[in-house]
Amino acid sequence: MTLAGAFLALAATAATPSPSPSIPSADVTTPGPWGFAAIFGVGIVVALLLVDMTRRIRRVRYRAEVNEKLDAETRAENEQDQPRP
Repeated sequence: MTLAGAFLALAATAATPSPSPSIPSADVTTPGPWGFAAIFGVGIVVALLLVDMTRRIRRVRYRAEVNEKLDAETRAENEQDQPRP
């Protein structure tokens, strides 16, 4: 007997579950209104965090641009102050 034949013989003689499996009611398998409220709340929190993160990233970018402009102005002033040989 081959391995595949042995597997088929074992599968054919396997006991069937008693009682036969049935589909549970929707009241047991669905999250219900509390689950919906929890997921909806998580979605709102995630949206607020994304808005806050976007504001913070924009603020950091603007600060970097302003610092670059100030550095360029300082360099230009320093170049004007130095005497030319």
